[in-house]
Amino acid sequence: MPSPSAKTILVCHGAWGGGYGWRKMHPLMAAAGHRLITPTYTGLGERSHLAHQGIDLDSQINDILQVIKYEDLSDVVLLGHSYGGMVATGVADRARDRITQLIYLDAFVPEDGQSLFDLTGNGEQSMKAVAAGDGWRAPPNPTPPDTPEDDAKWGAERRTPHPVKCFSQPLKLQHGALTLPRSYIYALRINPNDTFGQFARRAKTTPGWRYYEMDASHSPQVTAPDALFALLQKIVKE
Repeated sequence: MPSPSAKTILVCHGAWGGGYGWRKMHPLMAAAGHRLITPTYTGLGERSHLAHQGIDLDSQINDILQVIKYEDLSDVVLLGHSYGGMVATGVADRARDRITQLIYLDAFVPEDGQSLFDLTGNGEQSMKAVAAGDGWRAPPNPTPPDTPEDDAKWGAERRTPHPVKCFSQPLKLQHGALTLPRSYIYALRINPNDTFGQFARRAKTTPGWRYYEMDASHSPQVTAPDALFALLQKIVKE
């Protein structure tokens, strides 16, 4: 019988990646009795053969909603990493009765009506980069420079271009502002553009948020899995 402290943790992964990127976290979570679920969005990773020009943010929100429905998940801890914060915000809005808390891991935190391009301020530049490729998918960003060589090579072989409509489509909250418990984890290391600092500062100073920092780069599930596990353990128990 599961321990009362065991949690179901559902991950909304970052851009260009997939659930496979969380492989180091599965044994850690399982040993602690948690269920870690890491689906991959349509059009990426092992589902890249399903990519098409119509995939947008709503498509990838629906990917996660379908996991919740068909796995009959409840009391979910929803975790959004990087771009996955866009997805997780939409999922939390549309499955409010299934989500107990929301964790943003160095992630975007959109308000109603905002797209990822709105939050980065480089939509025009990004669209030009896409136009130089196949016209509808954005090429992957580089991995953090402190990523171990073997992990960087393994990941590079699996990262795929991301449909750009996922970045340009504004998020539409269907049920108003979120009120569930929310936590923000800010990765402090190697962040020259301070992409996520705006969200970290907001979480640090806004009532209703819990704020945490990690001495890690942008993908601690790869570069600092033990430290991330320890922090997640603390968050889900509070």
